[in-house]
Amino acid sequence: GNLGSISSSYTTRPSGREIHLEVFSEPGNVSKLDHAMASLKKAMRWDEDTFGLEYDLDVYNIVAVNDFNAGAMENKGLNVFNTALTLADPKSATDSDYERIESVVGHEYFHNWTGNRVTCRDWFQLTLKEGLTVYRDQEFSGDMMNSHAVKRIEDVKDLRASQFAEDAGPMSHPIRPDSYISMDNFYTTTVYEKGAEVIRMYRTLLGKAGFRKGMDLYFERHDGSAVACDDFLSAMADANGLDLSQFGRWYSTDGTPTVRYESKYDDDAKTFYLTLSQESNSDEPLHIPVAVGLLDHTSGKEVVPTKVLDLKEKEQTFEFPGLEGDVLPSLLRGFSAPVKLVGSSSNEERDWAFLAANDSDGFNRWESGQKLYTNIIFQTMKGEQSESNTQDYVFEAFRRTLTLDSNDYSIQAYALSMPSESTLAEELDVVDPVALHKARGDVKRSIACKFYPEIRAKYDELTAAMESNTSGDGIKLDATSIGQRRLRNVLLDYLCAVKETAEERETASKLAMAQFESSYGMTDRYAAFSCLVSMDGEESIVARRDAALKKFYDDAAGDALILNKWFTAQALADLPDVLDRVKALVEHPEFTLTNPNRCRSLISAFSRNASHFHAKDGEGYKFFGDMLAKLDKLNPQVSSRMGGVLIQWRRYSEERGALMKAELLKLADMKPISDDLFEIVGRGLK
Repeated sequence: GNLGSISSSYTTRPSGREIHLEVFSEPGNVSKLDHAMASLKKAMRWDEDTFGLEYDLDVYNIVAVNDFNAGAMENKGLNVFNTALTLADPKSATDSDYERIESVVGHEYFHNWTGNRVTCRDWFQLTLKEGLTVYRDQEFSGDMMNSHAVKRIEDVKDLRASQFAEDAGPMSHPIRPDSYISMDNFYTTTVYEKGAEVIRMYRTLLGKAGFRKGMDLYFERHDGSAVACDDFLSAMADANGLDLSQFGRWYSTDGTPTVRYESKYDDDAKTFYLTLSQESNSDEPLHIPVAVGLLDHTSGKEVVPTKVLDLKEKEQTFEFPGLEGDVLPSLLRGFSAPVKLVGSSSNEERDWAFLAANDSDGFNRWESGQKLYTNIIFQTMKGEQSESNTQDYVFEAFRRTLTLDSNDYSIQAYALSMPSESTLAEELDVVDPVALHKARGDVKRSIACKFYPEIRAKYDELTAAMESNTSGDGIKLDATSIGQRRLRNVLLDYLCAVKETAEERETASKLAMAQFESSYGMTDRYAAFSCLVSMDGEESIVARRDAALKKFYDDAAGDALILNKWFTAQALADLPDVLDRVKALVEHPEFTLTNPNRCRSLISAFSRNASHFHAKDGEGYKFFGDMLAKLDKLNPQVSSRMGGVLIQWRRYSEERGALMKAELLKLADMKPISDDLFEIVGRGLK
């Protein structure tokens, strides 16, 4: 084809071989390939430093194409990439895009050893290469960010929002599936992300040195071979002289396990007792690593640093002797196992507030705040808020985080952010998306109103700091600059939530428009744009919104990745007529079902706009079902992936569930229907 490229070279260590590197795409994309090239070099160096793995060929090529179903494919010596995961410049890519590109370039490079040189014996072993390689790219990204806590928070947020939902629905399967109709349907979050969590548990159980020994033995035994998951387990076990046969049950157990805990302190014996129990779909107990630290109940100081407990029975009690006073446990530190954690304390909210203020584990400090947010949102949804002290705990945790004097802006941003609606939905037996959306919005608004002057002052402070710290092109991609943008955009979201009166709507609209017009690249521009597209009301508000829509579109000048963002922001807008707007966008000359990225940018995005997609009249389901029927004739892989939304119908009310099921039945009766979609629909109707 007519492709342009950039080229460079890399010298391996320790052998000193020079590798020719080249990244190809359409000629108009060449100026956006530098970040992918830089990411490739970082990944090559990291794999040498971390696992002693050198690249083995004389050339390494990447080609980026716009029409591609997947994110990327690790063909040896010539990776094929989706342009969405390759092209980046400050005008078209957000900070998250830059981080994602670095992660996926790393992922495909790491496949050279974990996927190509050592490959899978059969498709059932897919997690052997994908789970392991996702774990490797997560660790790589954490090192590149210089913050494993930030990366861990991001990964667990994604895991809970998508993989936990998969575990709870009809597509639930172990990381090593035992059957399939279309293998395309098992490139799932379970095989990839939960598979990575299983690899992470090896690392937690064996330690850094022990895990490296297991990896070295795995490559020594199997380089050039096609192997199974059991071979990886054997290498880890043999290298460390351990019996990991019980741990192997993770490979054949579907669903998300639950770990429950109870604790007590014996003042006379100066001993703390922690009782853990487990529930899962396994007939026999799993081997679950539970990372625990203990904090003094009075001072908040850590009196027992992180220790990994081996939960191998249905119930076990662990003793911590020699303590001079009562303690509070910090459990599942770093999210040491992909489980749901349930406590029995009568003062859980007080404990969460204490941990949010004092925990030395960055992940658990964030997690404790998320639990407080979750409780107040659910109480608001049920009308119980006035009967508890939850709001006081939430306000105090928010105030403390907002006023924290710290340069770790990303952690601060995530700690101030409430759980997503999809994460909250996983905590409910029956999901009411409309009520959940309203409750979450009410809580956000109450926080924003309570702390409006402080939020605005912090927003202005960050704006000034960013203006005085801009480089020539206005964008820096170091952790501090990314964190500042992330925090400022979280604050903007809170400020724009205050829009009950005409005056408040005018203030919010002007603020978002000011950021949109003076933005430091796509990150800030898109954050402001996303706020503006959800604004409605007075003529001046609508005029600003429409002006932003036109300017964003015009400035895209046909750039496919920017136009995808234009479609997505509108599909996710919180407007009463959003479905009509999405239907109109389907007819837009820039929209097509034949391009997977464009299709996902509008149709998939709308299905994530839960309160509107799940509107009681069922019109969202009907529109989505019609789109799936058309899409299946063009691209079965994409239609089956998107169809997974409808098969969760049992999680909703009887009325909503019946409307979702009706769309599945229509798809099931469709002639012809692809094997890919047939398998998904069939599982949903079982």
